[in-house]
Amino acid sequence: MSVILCLETASTNCSVALGVNGDVISVKEDFSSSFSHAERLHIFIRDILAENNLELSGLDAIAISKGPGSYTGLRIGVSAAKGLCYSLNLPLISVSTLTSIAHQVTDNGFIVPMLDARRMEVYTAVFDENKNQIEKTTAKILEPTSYLDQLEKGKTIFIGSGVAKFTEICTHSNAVFIPEKLPSAREMVHLANAKYQTGDFEDVAYFEPYYLKDFMAG
Repeated sequence: MSVILCLETASTNCSVALGVNGDVISVKEDFSSSFSHAERLHIFIRDILAENNLELSGLDAIAISKGPGSYTGLRIGVSAAKGLCYSLNLPLISVSTLTSIAHQVTDNGFIVPMLDARRMEVYTAVFDENKNQIEKTTAKILEPTSYLDQLEKGKTIFIGSGVAKFTEICTHSNAVFIPEKLPSAREMVHLANAKYQTGDFEDVAYFEPYYLKDFMAG
């Protein structure tokens, strides 16, 4: 049996999920527009364990959303995950944030998750209808001709916090927009379990989030 605590802090959504054998048992989230990770994350962890009559010692692994995403959010989440893994001697599992978002889509077609970045830029990748990543993760400046390769082939589903930018400039008939969706620990559960079953773990001491771009102070 695998009992995995999943932490998602790559966006403004502070999200914690508990999974058993790849099934979602419980989720706690804060979808507020401001970052609440420093205040909420450890409270959510405590509460989700208490509500399921589980001690930290009952966990088999910790999973963390590795990015790309918010620099500060990722640092908070990874620090918490590494601290738990080190103190409890648990394996650390990382899950791509964009892969997690792609798994929110239930329709068929190409899937393009988009996390909002600066101006007309998004963090993005392209997945096929089976949710296999077919184009590398990138920081992309959106243009009216973006993703024409996919759009000309068929339905292309754009999902995430960066989608609103693309709706303003993309008029292709094959485009489907699912705006304002944020990554959640809910979708991490089965992805983390799959990695747990194959022993795909990170080095707790040296693991770093995937920032994609260097930190820029506002």
